[in-house]
Amino acid sequence: MSSIELSKDILVDVFAGAGGNTIAFALSQRWKHIIAIERDPSTLACAQNNAELYEVDPSLITWIHADSFEYLALLHEQPEQLHPDLRIDMSRTVVFASPPWGGPGYRTDEVFDLSKMQPYTLDMLNSAYRKMDHVLFLPRTSDIRQIAKLVPGGDGGRRIDVVQYCMEGASKAMAAYIPGKLQTCDSEEGYASEDQDVILLS
Repeated sequence: MSSIELSKDILVDVFAGAGGNTIAFALSQRWKHIIAIERDPSTLACAQNNAELYEVDPSLITWIHADSFEYLALLHEQPEQLHPDLRIDMSRTVVFASPPWGGPGYRTDEVFDLSKMQPYTLDMLNSAYRKMDHVLFLPRTSDIRQIAKLVPGGDGGRRIDVVQYCMEGASKAMAAYIPGKLQTCDSEEGYASEDQDVILLS
């Protein structure tokens, strides 16, 4: 995540799962606050338990049981409907997405067509996150040309950085660092209450 400006100190993990990435981000001491979103309640409970096992400071993470697309839509369009702890300053926020990698050809194609990734295509993900800087964690064979088309136009030469993650000399995945189109934001800044473990949108 070294490509991210230091002024960006809030991270939203939109596919928190069992908490592996969320915990790593919290332990890195890079982020002042992390919002971790997971729509499956049992998986979310597992993530919280894992964070406790790794002795993560509970004040660093706000756990949300919700659909991440619904949360982001409210954040952009109707922030007043969100719990006060979730009205974050979007100008300081980075979205991290490690989506499911389903779809035909994911394991077999030499170059993976991200328009066929299931259940969320590249365009679906980028459309949801485009107003903020975001990082997409994608299959190692992802089509770079499709990612390159996401470069925001008229944005002072900003670019997309793509990093290959390798283990034992072999690429395992890639991460695309995509600048957002949002420069300023009027949303309130919020942090998790110490006595609140999980926040529901409804």
